[in-house]
Amino acid sequence: MATAVDPVDTDYYESNITWWTGWIGFAATMLIFIGSFSIVAGFVGIFKDGYYVVPTRDLVVTMDYTAWGWIHLALGLIAIGIAVGMLAGKMWARVIAVGIALLSALVNLAFLNAAPVWSTIVIAFDILLVWALTVHGREMQSFADS
Repeated sequence: MATAVDPVDTDYYESNITWWTGWIGFAATMLIFIGSFSIVAGFVGIFKDGYYVVPTRDLVVTMDYTAWGWIHLALGLIAIGIAVGMLAGKMWARVIAVGIALLSALVNLAFLNAAPVWSTIVIAFDILLVWALTVHGREMQSFADS
């Protein structure tokens, strides 16, 4: 005898894992790369202030490059930690990653005069991260749970 399937017992999201899960994995990997490059930029700012040709008074926010270095270093370390949580499909990591990506975009916007090409690329990646995590984040969680 056939029984009817109760629609409440089936989870829509677990049965519809799409190819966007790969994009979220890509976004987490990109967050690791962005975090790593931010760490490198942080070390350059901390240990070699004279590397940047633009004087600090020409930045959007006038601040010593050593302070910028510490900010980039901290953001990079946090980004790598958050990316590990994203790869595990954790909701808290997706929420914090959106905040970190927005903060990273703002910091790189303020750093635009010192490194215009790099800052523009990082801002573009940050926008891609926010979009991928807010639109397709639940699919990664379903993929990690299976």
